[in-house]
Amino acid sequence: MNVREAVIAFSQSEKIKSGLIWVSNAVLSLQPEDLPGGEKIITLFAEMTATEFLVARRMAPNDRWADAQRSMDTALVMLHSGAAQDAVFHLTKALTEVTSIAQQAMSFLREREIL
Repeated sequence: MNVREAVIAFSQSEKIKSGLIWVSNAVLSLQPEDLPGGEKIITLFAEMTATEFLVARRMAPNDRWADAQRSMDTALVMLHSGAAQDAVFHLTKALTEVTSIAQQAMSFLREREIL
């Protein structure tokens, strides 16, 4: 990892983390009467968040992005199939991986006294 990749990894991870948290909270707060329309909007936002994984993997290579993206992909499958509540587990797994990437990037930047 170099400084440029660490900065990109850190900024992308923060963006992705906010998306994952938003999607998880939105799913958990859905009321039964809001499910049909709510799941569509949440799925759209989850898809937008998932595209950020692609940017991160290209701009700041790290094996952990693939693990996080697999969890995100599983969550998307569940959202598309109408099992939104079950997607939260996989969103949380993705969040854990992304948080680890952010921590690694932040440590790298602190060691070089950039942060």
